[in-house]
Amino acid sequence: MDNAQPAARPAAAYRRTLVACYLGIITQAISANFAPLLFLTFRREFGLSLEQVAMIPTLFFFTQLVVDLFSAKFVDKIGYRTAIIASEVFSFLGIAGLAVVPGLMPDPFAGILLCVVVYAMGSGLIEVLVSPIVEACPFENKEGTMSLLHSFYCWGSVAVILGSTLFFALFGIGSWRVLAGLWTIIPLVNIYNFAICPIEHTVEAGKGMSIGELFRTPLFWLLSLLMVCSGAAELSMAQWASAFTESALNVSKTVGDLAGPCLFAVLMGTARALYGKYSERLELTRFMLASGALCVACYLLASLAAPPVFGLIGCALCGFSVGIMWPGTISISARKCRTGGTAMFALLALAGDLGGSLGPSAVGAVSGLAGDNLRAGLLAATVFPVALIAGLAALRRRHAPAKPGE
Repeated sequence: MDNAQPAARPAAAYRRTLVACYLGIITQAISANFAPLLFLTFRREFGLSLEQVAMIPTLFFFTQLVVDLFSAKFVDKIGYRTAIIASEVFSFLGIAGLAVVPGLMPDPFAGILLCVVVYAMGSGLIEVLVSPIVEACPFENKEGTMSLLHSFYCWGSVAVILGSTLFFALFGIGSWRVLAGLWTIIPLVNIYNFAICPIEHTVEAGKGMSIGELFRTPLFWLLSLLMVCSGAAELSMAQWASAFTESALNVSKTVGDLAGPCLFAVLMGTARALYGKYSERLELTRFMLASGALCVACYLLASLAAPPVFGLIGCALCGFSVGIMWPGTISISARKCRTGGTAMFALLALAGDLGGSLGPSAVGAVSGLAGDNLRAGLLAATVFPVALIAGLAALRRRHAPAKPGE
């Protein structure tokens, strides 16, 4: 069983819980970012087609969506501790399996997909669980803590990209199986962390809202809209940052990755860390409105500015502008809907992932209709931060904003 209620322990006792959740978010970043670095290697080594390679991220995100959906039903039944330990076990087995399973199966592609499904299950559970676990800890500044927690996804992504690039430069791409083994150290260690740290629930067992109750609550749909827009505003630029940078600046893929998605992730993490530090002085909804306005400006700058360098500036600053959107929406949801429970967090994760899938797809579709004009696709994606601003404005009209620190 999970440990005693928060009031029975001082806040300092939950530092290990917070560290475990930080490492959990980093594990999720490894799951999302490691395999894409190997797409060309998979093609060469296993003879995969481009269509097969494209199936890898599609299956990863689809599996996460399925896990988000079913988590709303089963996590409370098995308990947070069992579920979060399972997330690290799945992540460990899936990432480690990439180095072994494809070579053991008659069809290496099937082996790759099997491993993707396994570590995507772990990633999905992490996404659903770390936010309510941290929310349930008795920290005073929960909004700042939540923002800092989600900054570790950004730092994890940067570490995977830069660390893997350095490893391949030193030891060659042929040593990728060794690197896969090295990355599994983090989820392996975190299995122990989650086994011994105190873990609480946001709502007492049996008292959280059901899925049906949430669906009948207008506030929940507004919060879900915010999550869809947050995921879409973030991923529309993040997924296309490398291609946009390469085409706008006419640089190599390596330079494009560093100047595009890597810089995007650094600034997104910086925004989350800064809000985590200064959140007690800032009103969250107002800060998110300002971030939404900056996000609109960034999309317009990237899509309409003629000089390529301005496009790069818009792309990079977009990372800073979207930083608070996802964790901020989770914090607002926990504050405005206190009895939402696990079902709410799982469905919000599902909404965010839907937005993260819808946004990049919309950019690609509009770009294709415009003759492969990526700027046109990014211009169309401006609708997501605009909708976020509208949703936040409606939320402020419906519920007066709380004072900082409440």
